[in-house]
Amino acid sequence: MKKQFIFIILLAIFFVFACKQEKKQSEDAMTEDMVVAEKVVESTPKKIIINLTAKSDSNVSGTAVFTEEEGSVKMVALLSNLSEGTHAIHLHEKADCSSTDGKSTGGHWNPTRQPHGKWGDEAGYHKGDIGNFEADANGNGTITFTTDQWCIDCDDESKNIIGKAVIVHQGTDDFVSQPSGAAGSRISCGGIIE
Repeated sequence: MKKQFIFIILLAIFFVFACKQEKKQSEDAMTEDMVVAEKVVESTPKKIIINLTAKSDSNVSGTAVFTEEEGSVKMVALLSNLSEGTHAIHLHEKADCSSTDGKSTGGHWNPTRQPHGKWGDEAGYHKGDIGNFEADANGNGTITFTTDQWCIDCDDESKNIIGKAVIVHQGTDDFVSQPSGAAGSRISCGGIIE
């Protein structure tokens, strides 16, 4: 009887230990799965596609695609119905394209309160000062721009482009005139919203 009692106790201890070991392995596997899932979410690029619509009695339209990956945001804008030549493109303060002249977007996005200038200029530039691009004889233009000074829906208000607008101008940004480079009318607009 004593041997049976000891056997039952040893058997109970074995089952308790086995259950605890199985629970720990299950918890470890769950933790590993969560780490893998977090890495997948972090490595999945954030992407926003916006439509740009005509303003200031123009016919200029297009799309802009913003993709954030590995700490940088890449913008690719494709536009049509432009006049041949050089045009400026900027990010403006508000994603409000409701006015016919595009001025409802406010001024250039400038969270760091710098003077207007060419991107990267030591004298200063706005975070919205993208620059100029060319339209061909058919009125088509493309610009690709990449920076680590923007983010999509992050907590850093000096980098977050959500709630801003893409504005295409009729003319060329001279990178000197304050506060906006004397680029002329706002001929196309698209709000950056999720």
